[in-house]
Amino acid sequence: MKLLSVDDARASMLGEISALPAEQVLLSASVGRVLAEDVTAVRDQPPFAASAMDGWALRSSDTPGALKIVGESAAGHGYESLVGEGEAVRIFTGAAVPEGCDAIVIQEDAETDGYSVRVSTVGAGHFIRPAGGDFKAGTVLLQRGVRIDPWRLSLAASAGRAQVWVGRKPRVALLSTGEEIIEAPATPGRFQIYDSGVPALAAMIEGWGGSVIRAKPVRDTLEAVISALRQAQADLVVTVGGASVGDHDLVRAAAQALGLVLRIETVNVRPGKPTFFGILGDGTRLLGLPGNPASAFVCAEMFLRPILSAYQGAATTPMTLKARLVQDLPANGSREHWMRAKLDYADGAVTVRPYRDQDSSLVSVFAASDALMRRLAGAAAAEVGTIVEVLPLSRA
Repeated sequence: MKLLSVDDARASMLGEISALPAEQVLLSASVGRVLAEDVTAVRDQPPFAASAMDGWALRSSDTPGALKIVGESAAGHGYESLVGEGEAVRIFTGAAVPEGCDAIVIQEDAETDGYSVRVSTVGAGHFIRPAGGDFKAGTVLLQRGVRIDPWRLSLAASAGRAQVWVGRKPRVALLSTGEEIIEAPATPGRFQIYDSGVPALAAMIEGWGGSVIRAKPVRDTLEAVISALRQAQADLVVTVGGASVGDHDLVRAAAQALGLVLRIETVNVRPGKPTFFGILGDGTRLLGLPGNPASAFVCAEMFLRPILSAYQGAATTPMTLKARLVQDLPANGSREHWMRAKLDYADGAVTVRPYRDQDSSLVSVFAASDALMRRLAGAAAAEVGTIVEVLPLSRA
C-alpha cells in the first residue's frame, strides 16, 4: 500500500469534492453556513451624518456664545429645517445632524435655560459620524466563501439583507462498526465498551456545517456492512472502525463489493494510519476513519473538516499557528505525528506542551487538549524553546 503524507492525502481527497448547489435561507438562520454570494452594500452606512453623542447640533462658526434653541433631532426623527446663524438643535446619539450644522457640543459642556444654550468653542466635525463612515454603497461587505457568524450576520443585516444564498449543507451518513461497541444507556456486556467516537464525530460534523444521517452501529458481518453502505443516502459516507486489515475489519471489503475505487489506501500519520478514501460505484464519496477515538478525531480534523468545507465552498486549509515548546521531545519516527497538546498564552507568548501519553484510545487526553502539535516524519529531537506548528482545536 502507498503511504501518502497528510498534505498529499488531503489534497487528493479534496480533488474529488465539488461545492454543493446553493440555497437561499433567512439571514436569521444563516449562522454557521457558508456564503455562496457576495454581500454588497446598497447604500452608505450611516446614510447621513450622525451625532456620536447627546448634546447640541450647531455651526462651529457660532461658537463660543449663546444660541437660540429651534428644535430637536432624535434617532429616527430628524430636524427637517435648515439651521441658521445663531441657532442650535437638541440632538441625541445616532440622530441625523441637521442641515447647516457642522459640529456637536456634548450636553455636559453646555448650559441651557430651555430657550437658549451657551456653549464654548468647538471645531468643525466635532463628535460627528460622517455619512458612509462605516461603509459606502457598492462596497463588498462579505465575500463568497466566508462562514457566517453573529458578527458577520450583523454586517449583512446592516446592509438590509433579510435572506442570503449559502452552500447546501452536506449530508453525511455516519456508520460505525464493532461488536464491542454499545450505545448508552444500554448495559454493556463484559467485553463491550460505550461508543465515544460516533457521538463526538456527529457533533463535529454538525459544528462544521454538515447534516448528520445517524445510523445505528453495524454488526461485524460483511452482509450487514454492505447493506448499511447501500442504504446510505448521503453526499459523504463516513465509517468509523473496520478500516484496517484485520479479520473483523470489513469496511473495505464491503465497499469494494459496491464498486469502491480507492483514492487513498492509507496515510503516513500517527494516529490514524488506516484512514482511507474512495468513491463507491454510485458516485458516493467514502471516508474511512479508524475506530480508536483519538485516531478518528485527529483524522477528522485533518480530512473530514476540510472535505465538509469544500462541499460548502469554504476555505479548506487548516489554520495552524506557531508556538514554542516547553519540554524536550525525542526524535520522531517515520510517520507524521499530530500530538494532543495544551496551549498557553501567558505573557504575550504562545507556548505548547504535548501530553506524555499519546495512546490513541485515550479519550480523556483529547478532552483535556486544546491543540494538535505537528511533528513531521523523521523530525529530529526537539529541545525546550523550539518553534513548532500547532492546530488549535475549537473549545468554547
